[in-house]
Amino acid sequence: MELVNDMANLRALDLNLLVILHALLEEQHVTRAARRLALSQPATSNALDRCRHVFDDPLLEHIAGEMRLTAKAQSLKEPLSQALLAISAVVETPQAKLTQVRQTVRLIMADQPGLTVMTHLLTRLSTSAPKVNLVLLPWCSSKDALHRLENGEADIAISTFSALPPTFHRQEIGYEGYVVAMRASHPAVRKFNVDEWLAWPHIVVSGEGDIRGSLEGVLAQQGKGRHVGAVVPNFTMIEPLLRATDMIATTPINCLSDTQALAIFEPPIPVPGFSLHLAWHARRDGDLVVQHVTETLRCLFQTEGIAAAI
Repeated sequence: MELVNDMANLRALDLNLLVILHALLEEQHVTRAARRLALSQPATSNALDRCRHVFDDPLLEHIAGEMRLTAKAQSLKEPLSQALLAISAVVETPQAKLTQVRQTVRLIMADQPGLTVMTHLLTRLSTSAPKVNLVLLPWCSSKDALHRLENGEADIAISTFSALPPTFHRQEIGYEGYVVAMRASHPAVRKFNVDEWLAWPHIVVSGEGDIRGSLEGVLAQQGKGRHVGAVVPNFTMIEPLLRATDMIATTPINCLSDTQALAIFEPPIPVPGFSLHLAWHARRDGDLVVQHVTETLRCLFQTEGIAAAI
């Protein structure tokens, strides 16, 4: 008799409500949950009110200026996640779901390689997940990218990340080296060496306006320094400035779009490169779409060598 009563209760429950509740409990924020589900904020707030009525509990409460889960909500979080995964496995295959799901995935990475990455990624997703929308967010720094992953503004970040807290996941997808770039008719082209390299003003890319880049530490070890002539917020500004001035840029090769129009040299002293990583927050582990986009990106970089094409 208990099972009959339980089944009757389930028939009266809207499964879509549980999907929204799952997002609310994971995000702990109405706006972020709405964005994740591609719903309006009023619709998500209304669903939260219905969930509060169903479970006879506030579920999310405003405390010290932020939304926090109640004890009841905490107890529901894991069982609800497991229940939805089980239901998903019963009613549809992952591939079928991917071709039908409407969801927005927000990426954050530097602008110049981002253009090529987006082109390849959109082409691949047009077949595997055609209803997924991609948003490329403006880049500031790796620190800012982690902050956006933490607060739910971004789903996936591509950058170089040192060891991360256990709430994040990281995969290495490539290795970036530096080159020295200048206009083809630059005076330093005729006899390029370390003195010529440092005799001309340099361009630094920093989304936060930092005048010191990673090269400063390398030069300091050699007892040398450089003059930074310009700090710009994105990589797309490098090439027009190089072509129009006598400035020089020491930059990852993949952040230049038209190397044929420039003079390119290896740095005259060893400049260590850096590993490139994919990173996401652990709360996205159960998100089929985000994991599909992450895996697609990994394949584009590692299996198909997208980095070589950038």
